[in-house]
Amino acid sequence: MKSFKQAFESFCKKNSIKKNNEQLDLVEKFEEFDAIIKQDKTLLKKLFSKAPAQLGYYIHGDVGVGKTMICNEFYQYLDIKKKKTHFNKFMIEVHDYLQQNQKNDKAENLLTQYARALKEKIDFLYFDEFQVTNIVDAMILGKLFESLFDEKIFILITSNIKINDLYKDGLQREQFLPFLKVIKEKIHEYELKGDVDFRKQDVTKINRFFYPNDKKALSSINQLFRKLTKDRKKLQKEIIIRGRKFPLEQFYDGVARFDFKELCDQNLGAEDYIEIAKFCKFIIIENIPNFHEGIANQQQRFITLIDVFYENRIKLMVSSKTSLEDISSASALEFVFKRTKSRLYELTSPMVT
Repeated sequence: MKSFKQAFESFCKKNSIKKNNEQLDLVEKFEEFDAIIKQDKTLLKKLFSKAPAQLGYYIHGDVGVGKTMICNEFYQYLDIKKKKTHFNKFMIEVHDYLQQNQKNDKAENLLTQYARALKEKIDFLYFDEFQVTNIVDAMILGKLFESLFDEKIFILITSNIKINDLYKDGLQREQFLPFLKVIKEKIHEYELKGDVDFRKQDVTKINRFFYPNDKKALSSINQLFRKLTKDRKKLQKEIIIRGRKFPLEQFYDGVARFDFKELCDQNLGAEDYIEIAKFCKFIIIENIPNFHEGIANQQQRFITLIDVFYENRIKLMVSSKTSLEDISSASALEFVFKRTKSRLYELTSPMVT
């Protein structure tokens, strides 16, 4: 069997990807990580095996340096029981488990039980683009990850944010400190550096990001929308999430059209966006604004929205008040919004025919 380094070299050659020294250093780290995982599989056969000191990697770095590309390839390479998930989706599953079993036990015990049940299904858990934005998640992450590590579940995380900066300035951040402690003890933090966003290399070919919001942009969107829906029937579609009804007013068998306010002015979250993504393969979002402190909540929803659509590889066509490079941000979200903008580049790139 090929080593991971050999597998990555083959992947880069096949896809004409130029590697840099920083990326190759991370590949070497994953070679070592792979050896630990394989050794642990053997140790688990022994009755009193101990958990390895290294149970994971937390990879952070700016957008476009290749961290997700390398981690995705490592995930595909591993021949073990594994799961890749978006953090928001994972936490929805955890909260559902707690809610369904809350009458039976305390939350801390339930988190232990959840980790134990998860261990029966997987040995490796991969979170792409990890971020913590609400107090409900922050309060339980410490005990949750402690339980995952106790069950010897290996964990791989990618993020744009250093561990110490997670949930920075968040409400009751002291409740989050146990998570920081446990993750630093069990996971190696690694910064992947680089100065080229490979996803932006074809930016001049983008043709589905229209600005400014004028008659010309509207005409272009209408023209492509008619082309996309020519042979599709308009359907009456209503999504129901936990009793909440969300109508898809312009839905044509997998193609949907929304105004920004429909998706981000309402009290919607990851669970809602995941449900929308189940039914839509191509989505139009019109009238994206310039963001600022006054609409920081809407911007946070938009960040979550793009994360979910990116995870589900939804093709987008959008119109905006300004160019993608010039969209402003609320100050507290400026750093994480860089990832959102980079992903918009990718999701609005020309369709492959």
